[in-house]
Amino acid sequence: MSHPAFYGLSHHHLGELIAELAPRWVARCESGRHERREGDRRREAGAGPKYELVFTDRLLVTLVHLPTGLTHEALGVLHEVGSATIGRAIRGVRPLLADRGFAVPDRPGIRLRTLDDVFAYAAAEGVTLRIDGMETQVCRPHAGRPGRRAFVCGKRRQNTVKTTRINDGQGRTL
Repeated sequence: MSHPAFYGLSHHHLGELIAELAPRWVARCESGRHERREGDRRREAGAGPKYELVFTDRLLVTLVHLPTGLTHEALGVLHEVGSATIGRAIRGVRPLLADRGFAVPDRPGIRLRTLDDVFAYAAAEGVTLRIDGMETQVCRPHAGRPGRRAFVCGKRRQNTVKTTRINDGQGRTL
């Protein structure tokens, strides 16, 4: 799973991404724990349950899931963990990637963080965008959940999550 064909980055770029995002992830986890405890640590650092997936695996799982839509169950089988663990890993890493934004390869210093940034960049540079929509079948949400009807696809008559991916003319995901 650590082959660049799965996640579309070179090993060098993946190493830079890990070095940039790992401290933010650790700080975010520790901040969440501090809020739940309502104070400082009561035990030494490293005590308590261990993560089933280290940060590198969490990042790889997210980088594979986002462009391919590979299900949490399939990713769980590859990493020998449950689908809930994969879901938590993706939910923890996606905000870090979104805050970081997409770096345009030919233009250092430009980061596309929002959809408006992508469209403004495309208009300014004359880039043709390709928009790809995809539906992934999911389990039916529990009764009484807000937006439960939003998961129903009229065409397929199944419960699905809709995702959209935008690529530039060279096929790079923006």
